Amino acid sequence: MAMLKIKKGDTVKVIAGKDKDKEGKVLEIDRKKGRVLVEGVNMITKHMKPSAANANGGIVQREAMIDISNVMYVHKGKPTRVGFKMDGDKKVRFAKSTGDVID
Repeated sequence: MAMLKIKKGDTVKVIAGKDKDKEGKVLEIDRKKGRVLVEGVNMITKHMKPSAANANGGIVQREAMIDISNVMYVHKGKPTRVGFKMDGDKKVRFAKSTGDVID
């Protein structure tokens, strides 16, 4: 798969699907499948068996993965596309709307 433009810890906005216009922080990325786990987005109900971590078990609300194409990086409060450019001898990400270097 090509280089991903979203990283763990980035703030993203959902641009498609049932949770459209919600924002959250990226918790996890599955590079192989091209999916991301976003905080508070795509909530599902999961039935859990009792275990050492969850002694009682029961019904739990948690986030599910969402396709990376359905999220957009948020820079200064606005969603923007992300590009790469060379800053001296280092490759950096930049916001295409403003031209600012992200990291």
